[in-house]
Amino acid sequence: MIRKPAVAGQFYPAEAAQLKSLIAGLVDETEEKQTVIGLMSPHAGYPYSGPVAGATISRVKLRATCIILGPSHTGMGKHFAIMTSGSWQTPLGEVAIDGELAGKILAASSHLEEDAVAHQYEHSLEVQLPFLQYFRPDIRIVPIVLSQGDGEIYKEIGRELAEVIKNSGKEVIILASSDMTHYESQESAEKKDRQAIDAVLNLDEDSLLKRVARLDISMCGYAPVVAMLAAAKALGADKAELVKYQTSGDTTGDYSSVVGYAGILVKKESLPPIVQLARKTVETYVREGKVVPPPAELTPEMKEKAGVFVSIHKLGDLRGCIGTFAPTQKNVAKEVITNAVSAATQDPRFLPITADELADLDYSVDVLTAPVPVEDAAGLDPKKQGVIVECGWRRGLLLPDLEGVDTVEDQISICRQKAGIEPDEPVNLYCFEVKRYK
Repeated sequence: MIRKPAVAGQFYPAEAAQLKSLIAGLVDETEEKQTVIGLMSPHAGYPYSGPVAGATISRVKLRATCIILGPSHTGMGKHFAIMTSGSWQTPLGEVAIDGELAGKILAASSHLEEDAVAHQYEHSLEVQLPFLQYFRPDIRIVPIVLSQGDGEIYKEIGRELAEVIKNSGKEVIILASSDMTHYESQESAEKKDRQAIDAVLNLDEDSLLKRVARLDISMCGYAPVVAMLAAAKALGADKAELVKYQTSGDTTGDYSSVVGYAGILVKKESLPPIVQLARKTVETYVREGKVVPPPAELTPEMKEKAGVFVSIHKLGDLRGCIGTFAPTQKNVAKEVITNAVSAATQDPRFLPITADELADLDYSVDVLTAPVPVEDAAGLDPKKQGVIVECGWRRGLLLPDLEGVDTVEDQISICRQKAGIEPDEPVNLYCFEVKRYK
């Protein structure tokens, strides 16, 4: 199924070149990209909400997949509707649905139902797509429409989204599409919207629900925002930042009856120190050719001796991963430094990382427990335990909880391939667990 554009030529230009030119004037490509878990962005016609949407998306380091939560303006279809297959078309091309992730979300959800009808003419998701395509043409989406319902349902949908995202191992962002107060004076809109925005900035979805009801705030997408906040917090978010707020009056000059628009980023405040060390190591080595010394004060996990893997991703895709099965340095800090340099420059699958890529990189560090011999692989859990396959001097290792690796048999097969061990060769098998920092 291809979902055709419903509001091209109305909310935004229907001609690709004109649309791309308009977006170029609304975004700031010099903005430093931030790693976010979720965001809130408006969905009105581009002349009105485009400056806020453009400023917001300009700061986001986009992932391979974006879950878009939007309200229903049409009342059509199921109340809580997801599409799990097909693509959405805009003047800039087609955006494929991430069918694998969408299918897992549907299977895990207590409330979502498969339904394309709810999406057919709904603009709240559609108007987000050209902005996403502008910065990442290959982005995939999971489209979800939420209609009127109970606040607890929205929160449960969010928590279930988070659980699926965690288990999938995918790099995902969650976009909640919402405008703010509708058709009130500038003074009234700003006063009400400040109350709603403060609740979002405090990551307090319960307060948002109460304020929308008590103050009669006509924020059309409060349900998607509640679900996004619940999901983001379950995924570790602890901070929100207002990027921009304005009203339609700033475009029309008529402040007697306006619609408000806000762009907000929801993120994790700081990386764990061990991940900060990996990032600093790579950035210093790539820019200056120097290896950083360990921190003067080591955190408890850095003082240990253990095998360590450093993984680097660029916009959600693997860009380098090198590690050690067992400790080779006096402590984990030195292990991280050594393996971070190797992951950035010596992974045989990739060219060395260059300075102009650094802003687009994310890091994770896995600290391994000591490998334990395994007599029977049947009891192993590929989500919790990694595997080492050994045949003489040849050894293959696979970390746990990797996307697309769902069984121990898969793990062992991949380890054999990595080590050049034939399927019928006898092997020794070991398992280990990891503490993952990201």
